[in-house]
Amino acid sequence: MLLRILLLLILFSFDLSTIASAEAPLTAAFIRDHQLWIKKGNQEIQLTKNRYVYNQKWSYDGRFIGYIDGDEKGEKSDLFIYDTKEKESYRPYVMVVTSDFKWSPINNQLAYNEQGLLNVTKTKNGRPQGFENVSLGVSGFEWFPNGKEFIVASQSSLRPTGWGPIPLYRIPVDANLAKDKIKPFYTIQTKEPDLFGIDADYFKWSSDGMWVSFLIVPTASWSMDSNTLCVLSSQGKHFQSVGKMLGFKDWFKWAPLANQLAYISGEGRFFVENKKMTIAEIPTSKQQKEYTPKGFVDLDLEWFSKDLVIVARAKENKEWKEGPVPNMFISLYAINIRSGEQKQISFPRKDELDEDPQVVRSYLTLFRRKAEDFQGDVWVKDGISGQEYLWIKNVDSAPVFYDPK
Repeated sequence: MLLRILLLLILFSFDLSTIASAEAPLTAAFIRDHQLWIKKGNQEIQLTKNRYVYNQKWSYDGRFIGYIDGDEKGEKSDLFIYDTKEKESYRPYVMVVTSDFKWSPINNQLAYNEQGLLNVTKTKNGRPQGFENVSLGVSGFEWFPNGKEFIVASQSSLRPTGWGPIPLYRIPVDANLAKDKIKPFYTIQTKEPDLFGIDADYFKWSSDGMWVSFLIVPTASWSMDSNTLCVLSSQGKHFQSVGKMLGFKDWFKWAPLANQLAYISGEGRFFVENKKMTIAEIPTSKQQKEYTPKGFVDLDLEWFSKDLVIVARAKENKEWKEGPVPNMFISLYAINIRSGEQKQISFPRKDELDEDPQVVRSYLTLFRRKAEDFQGDVWVKDGISGQEYLWIKNVDSAPVFYDPK
């Protein structure tokens, strides 16, 4: 009898270990102990040593990973590229100092902003190498969906009468600093307090490329409490202010198949209250609906499908007034924006937080960590109702997935 019980326990534990070690057909670049790694299926590979890596981004076809090699003090930000084919890191030029770089949506060309000078890489032996100048005076930028142009913001000027408007430009990739190729796209006429800002950044295109969303950012202290989410049509004709929010680029996202913009609305730098998941129908941004129930705050979001939005949700803490900011114990919820139905879909332990939901095809991933820790683990669910399982242990932040279209 004892032998039979022992065999049953062994079989049961084997079954549990099989579930725990299940693998998703996903590819991700992640940071562990400040080093760059990739995981494909069940294989983990360390790509860098003795660096301080952050801001990793996949190229168009997944061959290259751009990343910043920095330091703990934030005084260094050198651009490197890892070539997965040649299995090596290299600099696209002798020295590139930047914190803002973006891959082309149509090829392996890299654009980066180096102290206000926008550059794009050339190609040598099939790799991004060398550079060409595009434009001076650049603060924020993004590729147009066609991969042939940029939308560029230039910070407003401070005048005796106050801050001026924020100019946006449409600039071809081959502008090479030629003024006659740089065309005004739209001028944002700002005013206090309704639409005040000195810069525009975090440009994101709708799925059909007809609208671009972005944040108007005010002066430093003000921006910690409030930024303005805006949209502009692809021809620069129709501009709308959508709402007030904090300056987190992942807190606003377009629907996968419609001109709907989900964002975390609400002002105030502390997460304890007034953070609501809101859907704005574009172009009529006045048609907005909040989905966060009373007594809760939503602190991140991700579209799962055309009708389902995933949010990272915690209970409000209006009692807190001063002292150390309290931890917000977050779990994930799924919201059906058509029916209004909402349900909890992740269940961390009492001392854990579930953050950074990401959707890759049918898979939902999350970053789970203990409240007092910075490192955490990556968990995966196949579908909203799938069994969650541990995929990557001990990562510094949520991974970046490569999802070939």
